[in-house]
Amino acid sequence: MKALSFLVLLLLIAHPDRLPAGTPEKMNVLFIAVDDLNHWVGHLGRNPQAKTPNLDRLAAMGVTFTRAYCAAPVCNPSRAALMSGRRPGETGVYDNGQDWKPVIPKEETLTTQFLNAGYDVYGVGKIYHANAHRDGEWTEYFTGDKGDPKTFSPGVKNDGVGGIKFAPLACRDEDMQDYQIASYGIEQLGKPHQKPFFLAVGFHKPHLPWNVPQHYYDLFPLESIQVPPTQAGDLQDVPPSGVKMAKPEGDHAAMLASGRWKEAVQGYLAAIAFLDAQVGRLLDAYEASPHRERTLICLWGDHGWHLGEKEHWRKFALWEEATRMPYLWVVPGLTKPGTVCERPVDLMSVYPTLCDLAGVPIPDHVRGARLRPLLADPAAPWQIPAVTTYHQNNHSIRSETWRYIHYANGDEELYNHDQDPYEWKNLALDPSLGLVKAELAQAFPRENVAELPRTGGDSEGEGGKPIRKGRKQKPAEN
Repeated sequence: MKALSFLVLLLLIAHPDRLPAGTPEKMNVLFIAVDDLNHWVGHLGRNPQAKTPNLDRLAAMGVTFTRAYCAAPVCNPSRAALMSGRRPGETGVYDNGQDWKPVIPKEETLTTQFLNAGYDVYGVGKIYHANAHRDGEWTEYFTGDKGDPKTFSPGVKNDGVGGIKFAPLACRDEDMQDYQIASYGIEQLGKPHQKPFFLAVGFHKPHLPWNVPQHYYDLFPLESIQVPPTQAGDLQDVPPSGVKMAKPEGDHAAMLASGRWKEAVQGYLAAIAFLDAQVGRLLDAYEASPHRERTLICLWGDHGWHLGEKEHWRKFALWEEATRMPYLWVVPGLTKPGTVCERPVDLMSVYPTLCDLAGVPIPDHVRGARLRPLLADPAAPWQIPAVTTYHQNNHSIRSETWRYIHYANGDEELYNHDQDPYEWKNLALDPSLGLVKAELAQAFPRENVAELPRTGGDSEGEGGKPIRKGRKQKPAEN
């Protein structure tokens, strides 16, 4: 026994990241967040124009969820819900500008659980909205003051249409803040670690503005661009509450008047391609990392994005385009490469699943469902629909076939995705579908507290200050 202990000690001195076969080890976590990325990625097949070889590569490494939905279709409440395990209706955080920190104690957050379990927890980039974070919830968090370059490529006449900003930049990838964010993650994956680690890497793109180096725009010649499938008069069968969210007289009217819809689509595709390249750099580091065999990956987007579907732009709605995003898992020893799960899930599953896989206690307040059964067998039985909330008492329920939206004033929408993937025909008034609505309504959240006051920012937000390796918060005690 003494000889074995001495051998283990020697191994740890020579190779601190290796332990003898059979020795229990905690799983490391690579936690990748992307901002405003909808389902325009290659492996999801929604838009064949998308060029995302690295996101597709990650999907081929593990499990991709084809029906993955956000808890809220806007940055602040989506991220607050994911990181706290509490839905918007429990906290009152429904929109940007509502401060989550007073209503989500430090002891409840995801990173705190991993700190308390003996992990080093590193963060960089956009994890919470506007790069907000608190001392004591991270071992180390890197911040900076410099943003992306502002110099447009020669010949660029303006920066977009109204609030939809897009233009190619005359700069290198290395000059972009997301490049630096990836570099921090690469550094952490390559260095020795004495403790298990949780590494959160939050990318800003493809959040507005869609300003990325010129060569990403060159991947999408304007003459080849196709706008998303739309239907004339699509909002005619949408109730007033849905039309109010769509705001067709706003961004969409301005885009039609400008004649630049294809240019905007080009900008979004270019921003996605840039983001994909940074994910690729991070994956290269993961594959070369000495920690790879005991590091799981969870990649999630905070919500989707409209580019004219249903006469709407941005998020801020309860339809498919605003709520669906990539959701990818690679778990050594559990997931199988190249598997696809078609069960509906939402991002409330992130917190409990990470704790479950890492052997970290799941706090009682956490509401989401653990995904271990689906990670092991994507075809496993699953009766839990995805739930999305935007403002108090406005909910969307997504099953494998149906989307049912119920607004606070009683307005309704119902779509059959087997027959109508673009949600062009609202079936909510069909009396033969009353039982369908009643069954789906059972999943509506029971808690719907009042909205918190808006104390800062606006309803859109531009992602806050950039993050780079720079200022370092003092290490947390754990």
